[in-house]
Amino acid sequence: MPEPSQSQSQSPAWRRIPEDVAGAAVTVARAAGHAALHPRATIDRARHLPEIVPALGHAVKPILTGRMGDWRGEYAYTLGEQAFVYGFPYIYNARLRHDWVTRPRNPATIPYAPVNHFWHAERLLDATYHDGGCPNNDTLYSTAWVHLGSEPIILSHPDMGDRYFTFELVGITSDNFDYVGQRTTGSDAGSFALVGPGWKGKLPAEVRRLKKAPSPWVLILGRTLVDGPEDVPRVRELQEQYRLTPLSLFGKKDAKVPESRDVLVPVPVEEDPLGPWKTLNLMLAENPPPSRHRVLLQQFAQIGIGPGLDVEAQPEAVRRSLARAAAVGVPLLKQQILSGDWAELVHGWRYPPPEMGRFGDDFLKRAADQSLIGIAANDPAEAVYLLNFEDANGDKLESGGRYELRFPGNALPPVDAFWSLTAYGADMNLIPNPADRYSVGDRSAGLRRDADGGLTLHLQRERPEEDKEANWLPTAADGTWFVALRMYRPSPAVIDATWECPPLTRVA
Repeated sequence: MPEPSQSQSQSPAWRRIPEDVAGAAVTVARAAGHAALHPRATIDRARHLPEIVPALGHAVKPILTGRMGDWRGEYAYTLGEQAFVYGFPYIYNARLRHDWVTRPRNPATIPYAPVNHFWHAERLLDATYHDGGCPNNDTLYSTAWVHLGSEPIILSHPDMGDRYFTFELVGITSDNFDYVGQRTTGSDAGSFALVGPGWKGKLPAEVRRLKKAPSPWVLILGRTLVDGPEDVPRVRELQEQYRLTPLSLFGKKDAKVPESRDVLVPVPVEEDPLGPWKTLNLMLAENPPPSRHRVLLQQFAQIGIGPGLDVEAQPEAVRRSLARAAAVGVPLLKQQILSGDWAELVHGWRYPPPEMGRFGDDFLKRAADQSLIGIAANDPAEAVYLLNFEDANGDKLESGGRYELRFPGNALPPVDAFWSLTAYGADMNLIPNPADRYSVGDRSAGLRRDADGGLTLHLQRERPEEDKEANWLPTAADGTWFVALRMYRPSPAVIDATWECPPLTRVA
């Protein structure tokens, strides 16, 4: 984060959160925080909820005054922050699942499909996609929310030839539990069983059993490589052959998978400042946490957080503090991401730890660096994403600044599949730009090598000179931005950080 100015350093902590980062926080922080800090404006917009605004005002009073009025409230706040970090993937995935299953927005680029059905992107994602998660611009996504409560679901795909593809299988907490794809199961046509936590039974001989899912609800994140716009029709043909079939219908000719859009409805924070907690309690009941978390859940139960509990039954001081904890929880996670504390720093690039994708009981990293920043994260063996928020001098990347990334000829990103560089805004979405260009990498058409065989990429808002345009990555006109270097099927030198990505150099 930039150092605060003299005037900033004298202001309350909440005023020192950069506007673009705070503004990028999901609705839980934006709505609750605005209601707390601007109660009269909120009353004008929400006259039908006259009791909510005063409650939020009281909730953040200790932040603004430094005075504590009730030990119960302060204890609930500190414990509530821990519960929010623990439960954020449940809260986030409840909203994401509801949106992707029930809300048709732009089905060409934004997921929309019934439970146990694939949604397939019709074109590469661009700046019209606003669901965050740092989407890539190299593959067509195929996603599905799958319910494994009553029986296994069989995932099938055709022969994929030499094309890169992967299906990342993600539990409700954002941790991966298995993969289907080129790296793990091969490219031949196959069928694979997703099995829920409590199912016991036999599978057909031609179906391969995957690792047992950790939760009844799982997310499939499929990616199929696209080699340019002209390749999209062929990839769409492959996508149409991806199948999800309940075990009871598998092998039956012309079997029609039932369509259901019946998913838990999250409680919007705009309507209820305790909404995130009510959503969390419902999600914990629907997806029971592991038994090893019993002691932790016993602590959270003291403030009404846990499966089957009711936060409304808590004393008023506790309810106010829970609203306060929810209001600042996401900005806290955002700042943790920007700090880089979760990674090994090499020339400004954040190399992920080996636990990435399966942070498990490291709840802070699971919430911030896995769920919030990317919905889920690939295992390093599948893909490594290097994030960078600063230049070679350690200064934050500035809107309007011009930067270069130069790879020596013998030190291009070492991968078995492909690599690309993408820029994102503080909202974790692709950056709008007049050229409609969102990534540059080893498959970009017309890349120009340097005279010595190296490769120089140009990161800037304005279109560069004609001889540099093929190597250009447009960046932000204003606000915070950062870049991600994706390497699919990276070499071990990437995973253990012995291959060092060069720094970003500011040239103007």
